[in-house]
Amino acid sequence: VSGRGPDGRPRGRRRTGDRGARGAQEESPGPATQALKRGLRNGSSRRGLAVKRCPGFRPSPAALGRVANALARGAPAGRLGPAGGSKRRPGARSAAAGPQPGRAGRGLQSPAAPGGPSARRLPGAVAPQPPRLAGDGGDGGGAGGPLGEALVSPDGTVTEAPRTVKKIQFADQKQEFNKRPTKIGRRSLSRSISQSSTDSYSSAASYTDSSDDETSPRDKQQKNSKGSSDFCVKNIKQAEFGRREIEIAEQEMPALMALRKRAQGEKPLAGAKIVGCTHITAQTAVLMETLGALGAQCRWAACNIYSTLNEVAAALAESGFPVFAWKGESEDDFWWCIDRCVNVEGWQPNMILDDGGDLTHWIYKKYPNMFKKIKGIVEESVTGVHRLYQLSKAGKLCVPAMNVNDSVTKQKFDNLYCCRESILDGLKRTTDMMFGGKQVVVCGYGEVGKGCCAALKAMGSIVYVTEIDPICALQACMDGFRLVKLNEVIRQVDIVITCTGNKNVVTREHLDRMKNSCIVCNMGHSNTEIDVASLRTPELTWERVRSQVDHVIWPDGKRVVLLAEGRLLNLSCSTVPTFVLSITATTQALALIELYNAPEGRYKQDVYLLPKKMDEYVASLHLPTFDAHLTELTDEQAKYLGLNKNGPFKPNYYRYAPFSY
Repeated sequence: VSGRGPDGRPRGRRRTGDRGARGAQEESPGPATQALKRGLRNGSSRRGLAVKRCPGFRPSPAALGRVANALARGAPAGRLGPAGGSKRRPGARSAAAGPQPGRAGRGLQSPAAPGGPSARRLPGAVAPQPPRLAGDGGDGGGAGGPLGEALVSPDGTVTEAPRTVKKIQFADQKQEFNKRPTKIGRRSLSRSISQSSTDSYSSAASYTDSSDDETSPRDKQQKNSKGSSDFCVKNIKQAEFGRREIEIAEQEMPALMALRKRAQGEKPLAGAKIVGCTHITAQTAVLMETLGALGAQCRWAACNIYSTLNEVAAALAESGFPVFAWKGESEDDFWWCIDRCVNVEGWQPNMILDDGGDLTHWIYKKYPNMFKKIKGIVEESVTGVHRLYQLSKAGKLCVPAMNVNDSVTKQKFDNLYCCRESILDGLKRTTDMMFGGKQVVVCGYGEVGKGCCAALKAMGSIVYVTEIDPICALQACMDGFRLVKLNEVIRQVDIVITCTGNKNVVTREHLDRMKNSCIVCNMGHSNTEIDVASLRTPELTWERVRSQVDHVIWPDGKRVVLLAEGRLLNLSCSTVPTFVLSITATTQALALIELYNAPEGRYKQDVYLLPKKMDEYVASLHLPTFDAHLTELTDEQAKYLGLNKNGPFKPNYYRYAPFSY
């Protein structure tokens, strides 16, 4: 059917089919033809084709075919006239130039992306044969080049012919990828934060040799470079990395380094045989090497099964220190390591450095005769001090003991400032949580609790406090915290933190009443403050979601997030400030020197505090780091106050109040 339109211009011809009664009816065009028609009517440029819109113009199928074939051949685009001729228009883009950026249209669709499905070939259509690429296996489902060949069927439908391309050799590429150098060496010398809750000090932050992870250190036969095997660590090959950790810690421990330099010539600990049970970290290693430089012989075990830095323990073993510790010890391993430090043929300790009282308890239980030669005990934790006072009260303490925990330099610095910084670090590394707006209950408002509360309050948390001591409770109220009983807020809080040094502070009843996803952790001592044993029941499911993070799941689907299995959060899951630990370590070293060199009769079988003069000396050794300058009393001022110009400046009963945040 042909004719002219109302404006007198010729109509485009329509092909008719022989379909009986519908012979005069137009055959339905294909989708590609419809899309091209829409594009032509809009007068827009599609795929570099410039079309001038003409009123009343309707292209014929033959014209559509010529346009499509011109696009397929990459011929220059031009202006389409009524007869379908092509005339180049100045400035027009060629089809080979591809589609104009940002001009996606509704007409011809862009060719399939490489590797995508090939266009479907219509029956009877003839496709130009593209050049065959070397190495391609026929069409093989491959995609064509930037512009595919177009096909036009007798009804005017425009499609794209199947295209071929060189096959991608995935196997070869994978093989080449596997040949690339790995980064194991570089990872072994870095402690990434993403690992930071899996390995000791920072619980997953240290280098580990995966090839040895399955073998217990007790089953290994290891020797250091000197041929000694008197140690038991995870992997002695990690010593080099551990040495770097120790060297870094030395830069932040000025007092210990100064003490080592000043007293090294005198050897005040010559002849001392010290058995220690503390956290084995880079900071503790600096203390041990300082004691060795002062003349002492040391044997060491860990006081916490999760806090040991394996590489630091290896470095100490390589240096000749008998160390028996690794991260992830079992309970049996824990006591075995302590026994290996104590029960040694031809070697008997005469000094004890303890953290928590486990070593002292073990010697009392297994080797009580050793106390005949032991000159004294130095204890640095709240729980260990409680045990010493219990022994003293019962008349079973047979040697002098020094209470380092209650010394000013430990109480007002380590307990407060160390916990204030490390609590946030431990929670962030293990849970990635935001603190602002979270409701937190801190059990205990001693120095550790004060540090935790101050840090969380500064981050925008809503903090509650539980306390048994009315004086500490009043301090909490004056510092702006609400004093509550744990039962009153247990259903609504997001985080529960224990800082008491006691046992069963958080019971199974509390755990049952907690909200879903409540986080429970301990900043006090051992794993006794949270009743973890009550959670080891058949009806509760334990799910390890990352290192040191367990989800305890109740039958109704409620989850409680338990960190470090109830042990110390900061030493199991993160790090602690080295500078603050320098203060504590220096205090411990001076306490050992004092007890070891004290004349007979100065200290009886009781628990003592470090003399005030030594507290002040420890503080003075750290002041140069801040470029701080002390004011000196004149003779007249000293006489007026009744003091010695060189101290001590405060009486023993003086309490150094912390700064209130």
